[in-house]
This record gives sequence, C-alpha cells and structure tokens, in this order.
Amino acid sequence: MLRIFAVTRQLTPIPDITLDQLNGPDVMWYWVDFNAPTEEEARNLEQHFHFHPLAIEDCFHLLQRPKLDHYENVHFFVLHALDQTNLSAQEVDLFVGSHFLVTFHHKELKELDDAWLRITTQNNVWGRGPLYAMYAVMDNLVDEYFPAVYQIEDQLLEIETGGGRNMSPTLMNDVFEIRSKLLKLRKTIFPMRDLLYRVVSSDRVEGLKEQLVYYTDIYDHLLKLSELIDANREMTADLRDNYISLSSNRMNTIMKTLTVITTIFMPLTFIAGIYGMNFNFMPELQWHWGYFAVLGTMFMIGFGMYAWFRKKGWFD
Repeated sequence: MLRIFAVTRQLTPIPDITLDQLNGPDVMWYWVDFNAPTEEEARNLEQHFHFHPLAIEDCFHLLQRPKLDHYENVHFFVLHALDQTNLSAQEVDLFVGSHFLVTFHHKELKELDDAWLRITTQNNVWGRGPLYAMYAVMDNLVDEYFPAVYQIEDQLLEIETGGGRNMSPTLMNDVFEIRSKLLKLRKTIFPMRDLLYRVVSSDRVEGLKEQLVYYTDIYDHLLKLSELIDANREMTADLRDNYISLSSNRMNTIMKTLTVITTIFMPLTFIAGIYGMNFNFMPELQWHWGYFAVLGTMFMIGFGMYAWFRKKGWFD
C-alpha cells in the first residue's frame, strides 16, 4: 500500500494526490510511505523516483545494519524497528531529500503509523519539511525500544532481590534467557546509536542544523538505552558469577564432608584389613576379649578423630 502526503507552499495539505503530481510547482514537500508494498508498488522506487540501484538493492536484501549512505541529492537511511514479541529487528528504509521523504518497509509497523498520524494531522509541523518527518519516524522507532529494556530490567531486579542469593538452575536458565534478549537488543540499539552520532555530527544533510536539537534528543535516548543494556548485562554477569560461586562453595562443602568421613574410616579399614588376613599365628585371634577390644579400639579412634575434626571446624 502506498500512502502519500504532500504540503503546498501555503502550508496546506493536498488531498488525493498521485505520484505523478508530486513534482508540481505548488508542492513544497511530500512524504510517500511504502507500507508493506506489493511488487508492482515497490518498482516505483526505480521507475518513478529513480533512486540509486544500490540503495534499492538494500531495500530488498534483509537485514541490513543501520547505516547512512549519500547518493548525490538523496540520503539513504537504514533503520531498525523492534518486534516486541521476539525482540527481532524489522528494517525500515528512508530516502530523504530537500523536498521529500520516502519510507519503505515490508511489514506494517505501529511506529510508522503513529508517525504518519503525527505529521499529517498537526499543521504546525508542516512547515518544518521532510527532515522533521524523518525525525518523527526515528523518534517513534527509538521510543519503542524502551519498554523491552525496562521489562528486562524489572525481571533482573526481581531476580536480584528475590532469589539472587539462593540461585537455582531454573533461575539461571532465566538469567541466560535474559542475556540472550539483551544481546538481541544490543545488536539493534548500538548500531542505531552510532548512526545517530553520525547524523548529528555530519554536515552533508542539508538543513539538518536547523533541526539538530530534535536528532540530538534521539541520540540522548539511545545513549541512555545503551547504558541500561550495559548495566543489565553486568547484572546478569554478576548473577552468573554468584551462581558459579555458590555452586563451587556447595561442592567444596560436600567434598570436605566426604573427605572427613573417608579419613575417619581409613584407620578403621586398616585394622579390619589386618585382622581379616586369617593367618594361623595371630595371638589376638585366640584371645577371649580380642573381638571386643578391637571394636572398642576402632570406636575410640573413630570418635576421637570425629571430635578432633569437629574442634577444627571441618563440619561447620
């Protein structure tokens, strides 16, 4: 589906305008949105707008990294929307010039719908041109990153305050799942942050300085998101290290207990081994109280070693 919005030099919208009428003398700027276009509609990128073949190729070869390319008088942006269900990236392509904005995306996106409604219904922004419309698109895309990041942060805080000191394998599975989600978000947010830094630092986009404050605001949001992701990744690393430390400590305690028990039974096994050899010339075997004496000796040795280990704190 193609959506077309055009503004005259008198700052009034032009209803029911077609692609062929966009270059009319009364049109000040326009926005064409390729909203989940058909193959026939998508061919207008080449047949009507005559965009660079490399940029058109990037529109159809998913998934490109967020980037900015300059082609003569057209600036080509690759942006990422975020699918809230699985945190996967959805590519959004923008062509912006001095008097137009063309957006292209293969799926319908709430962020683009909200930006479209924002631009087409607020007449106080029509005079700001296509760069402000592009800002509205970018701003909506970035704002939709926050709910996913905040949700993960809440999950980590719940784990940290609830079970962070008594980690279980099930809880660790949740932590590793969160780390996987953070990695997906990082692959989307960090390239977008680098892209916005390039935008606010570049002089090649005409007219950007007049609206630089808006793009700087988006860049600040991305910086905040980046810091949140790094902080959350550090928290998951701390939880993982805590789990490993607790597991190691638990294993050391078990091994220490088994070692103490084995050590106590070593001399008892030695005595039992000696009197289990059944040689004929063993005087103790003929002694009437020999059996009870050996048992008593073994009991005293075992109890004595247990008391000594207890005193040393090996059972604590």
